[in-house]
Amino acid sequence: MRVLLVEDEPRLLRTLEKAFREQGYAVDTAAEGEEGWFKAENYDYDAVVLDVMLPGLDGWEILRRLRKVKQTPVLMLTARDTPPDRVRGLDGGADDYLIKPFDLSELFARVRAIVRRHAGQSASVIDLGDVSIDTRIKVVTLAGKVSNLTAREYSILEYLALHRGRLVSRTEIHEHLFDENDDSLSNLIDVHIFSIRKKLRSDLISTRRGHGYLIES
Repeated sequence: MRVLLVEDEPRLLRTLEKAFREQGYAVDTAAEGEEGWFKAENYDYDAVVLDVMLPGLDGWEILRRLRKVKQTPVLMLTARDTPPDRVRGLDGGADDYLIKPFDLSELFARVRAIVRRHAGQSASVIDLGDVSIDTRIKVVTLAGKVSNLTAREYSILEYLALHRGRLVSRTEIHEHLFDENDDSLSNLIDVHIFSIRKKLRSDLISTRRGHGYLIES
C-alpha cells in the first residue's frame, strides 16, 4: 500500500515515514500544504495522513479540494481536539480523525481500517478459499500453515485481494506499491506474481495478458 504523509513538523514526519516503511508501506511525504495538495491530486494513494495546521494550504483546504476530484481515504492528524474541529473534519470528507499525541499502533490500525472500508472489506482477515490473509499482522496462511511470502509479495497479494473481482493492471500495482523514489517499471512484478503462485496456488491469481492480474471474487 502507498500512503502520503503531509506533516510540517520535521521530526514527526521522519518518525512517521520510518514507521510506515517498517510496516511495509510505500511512502511519499510533504512538509507543506501546496506540496501535499500537488501529490494528493496527481498520484494515486491508498491513504493520506493529513495534518491540519500546515504552512501554505492548511489541511482543511487540501481536504476540500481533494474531495472534489478523488475519494482517497484521508485520516486527519492534528492537535486540535475540540468537538467542532472533529465535526468539521468528518463532515468535510475525512474518513477518520486522530488527535496528537497518539500511539503508532492506533494510527496503523486506523489507516488499515480506512483502506479496508474504501475497498469494501470490513474484516481484517480476507479469506480466499484455503488461503487466508490477515491484514492486521500481515500474515498469509495456506490450509492453516503460514506461508513465507516476502514483504513485496505480501503487498502485491494484499492489494489484489482487496480488489478481488477486478482486473488490476501492472501499472496500477506499481503506482500503489512503489513510492516516488522508485521509477522502475520492470518485470519484477511478474517475477513476484510467479513466486506467489508457487508458494500458494497456481490458480490463485489469473493473468490477462496485456491487461493485468485478477483474483476472482
